[in-house]
Amino acid sequence: MIIDFIYFQLLIVILLVMLFASMFRILREYERGVVFLLGRFHKVKGPGFIILIPLVQQMVRVDLRIVTMDIPSQDLISKDNVTVRVNAVLYFRVLDPQKAIINVENYLEATSQLAQTTMRSVLGQHELDEILSARDTLNADLQRILDQSTDGWGIKVTAVEIKHVDLDESMIRAIARQAEAERSRRAKVIHATGELEASKQLLEAARMLARQPEAIQLRYLQTLTEISSDNSKIVVFPLPMELGRILQEMGAHSPDVEDPHSPREPT
Repeated sequence: MIIDFIYFQLLIVILLVMLFASMFRILREYERGVVFLLGRFHKVKGPGFIILIPLVQQMVRVDLRIVTMDIPSQDLISKDNVTVRVNAVLYFRVLDPQKAIINVENYLEATSQLAQTTMRSVLGQHELDEILSARDTLNADLQRILDQSTDGWGIKVTAVEIKHVDLDESMIRAIARQAEAERSRRAKVIHATGELEASKQLLEAARMLARQPEAIQLRYLQTLTEISSDNSKIVVFPLPMELGRILQEMGAHSPDVEDPHSPREPT
């Protein structure tokens, strides 16, 4: 009987120790405690040393640090009917612990599911070229939409970053052909622009030579000087037509030379 009474007292002591131990909680700097009094919301406590009334008050811990969540790869069809797989990373934090616990059952799972559906919906409204090149704009749109949707949950979405865009092998080859055609088009445009500028310069040079025909002779001599430095044995050098005309004009202006064998007129 005495032994049973001792065991009973020991049991009571253990229960009291456990009861008092459950009264005291310590919350870190980045944690908050949402306290419920008989099932109703009481207040948000923390950080530091917290005292709870056993069996009357319950507390749920909430982490206020930024959460990095990986959005699984999503199959979507772009606006130009191209199937792609896109995954991203989401950064968010809890601003209002009360809303995060009361307004949604599991804010982590809810935010993950909302991010997946929003990414499929937003990226499906853009063409493939925009998904590949305008990532900053798409990231900003995703962040804005998710932030507005999770505002009622006490969550602040700080950033959304698209990581990978996976394409089919046939689509990769098609994009490569498109890029090659684009580079070829640019090369042709650059070549045509150069020909246009060169033609303008040649036209200006021709006008200057037309105003001073003797300048063609200087170009002719300069060309001969350049050819003379070549070691080729055969040199094909076309004579310009202007040179013949200049020689004819010079011959026409020279004084006539009397032929000694020509008959003289009688005096």
